[in-house]
Amino acid sequence: MGEANQQDRITIDALFTGYPFPNFLEPIEERAREFEELHPRYRIKVGSFYFQNLGEEISKATLEGRPPTMASYYTGATQIARDTLKADGTPLFTSVEKAIGGRTEILGHPVVLDDIITACRDFYTIDGTVAAMPLSVSTMHLYTNVTLLKAAGVTEIPRTWREIEAACQAVAELEDGPSHGISWANDGKFFQQAMAQLGARLVDHENGRDGRATTVDLTSPEMLAYVTWWHRMHQDGHYLYTGKVEDWEGSFKAFADQQVVFRLSSSFDGPYMVKAGQDGGFEVAVTPTPYSDDFPRAGNWIGGDGIWLADGLDKETEDGALAFMQYLSTPANVAKWHKSFGTSPVTNGAIALLESEGWFDGEHAYHRATVEQLKATDGTPGASAALLGHFAQIQHAMMNAMEDVMGRGADPVARFTQASAEATRLLDDYGAHCLATGPRPAHCLVVDS
Repeated sequence: MGEANQQDRITIDALFTGYPFPNFLEPIEERAREFEELHPRYRIKVGSFYFQNLGEEISKATLEGRPPTMASYYTGATQIARDTLKADGTPLFTSVEKAIGGRTEILGHPVVLDDIITACRDFYTIDGTVAAMPLSVSTMHLYTNVTLLKAAGVTEIPRTWREIEAACQAVAELEDGPSHGISWANDGKFFQQAMAQLGARLVDHENGRDGRATTVDLTSPEMLAYVTWWHRMHQDGHYLYTGKVEDWEGSFKAFADQQVVFRLSSSFDGPYMVKAGQDGGFEVAVTPTPYSDDFPRAGNWIGGDGIWLADGLDKETEDGALAFMQYLSTPANVAKWHKSFGTSPVTNGAIALLESEGWFDGEHAYHRATVEQLKATDGTPGASAALLGHFAQIQHAMMNAMEDVMGRGADPVARFTQASAEATRLLDDYGAHCLATGPRPAHCLVVDS
């Protein structure tokens, strides 16, 4: 392409969430170069910000007149994406589904919107339309030291909370066995997972998808059922309390050192957990997160990212961005992305392709647990994690409350009643700032891991 034509190219400014994985964006950059070869008219400018900084950086750039064409946001930052404004006070992003407008292909690339797995489609369906195109997805799993579990006389992997308690009791009776049965980090994502499994609406307006969330409840029967079960596991000596919040490293070490038989953690941890077993000489099973025996199972928390589309673009730029989203979402490209970093496939076509290749057999069989678990959703609003402002701070209110319960002997119901009042104040504060005109203050753009 000549120099003059190079200058005439349409630039798609594509910002992606950055994570602390080596060469994380290399596959995206490869897809961008391939897309440019297919469409020489376009230049895909791939950029990145760390996931906790991306929302603030985009807000700042947008108010300075430098908005991205498209940007991926961590699931926990979804409300921040919804509330990011342009200098004229209008929302930066529009609905991807509305922009597609019922088309079946864009610039020759088939639209894959209808092929998105239900869990992702439900999560990103906001105000009745798919707001963002999912790029990555994860959820929570149970990791089991099968070798120790069998030594304790338990032959089946627990599926429910009661079965976990029974298995932990058997482990406790094992001579020279581990100090505890199970561990997981005191992290907000586990509260989200529990609420989604129980189908609980953490906030009003259909869990924040049919209007802005204005009320939050940390004292629902579902929340208190989870908190009291966790508390009982700790009191009975089954749950290993590491003494600090967000201690993912501590719970991983406990599992790797065989101090516990079970660990709850992200599906992204699958390769590391399996390797820990290989290094330690024990068998590791990866299965869905145990659920309550007393509530019907509804859905799952999902992590990962969704790609948002800027509003008000000219048609050529908008079509280029939408076409690039569809290209990233072809079965082959979704499968490549999954194989690179372990994100679960976000389309049924990619799952079928991986199945046909035998990917979920043999050494990669543990990935099947994520695919199967994400299928378990009843489509109700509570089955997807809530969307709300100040979610990072509200999650910390839950975590700090649980810390007081385990570390300081606080009564679970009383402490979570206090946390619920704190969460209400936080949500009110966010609403006051985000319903006002002008730039969002930095504390409204905080994103938690």
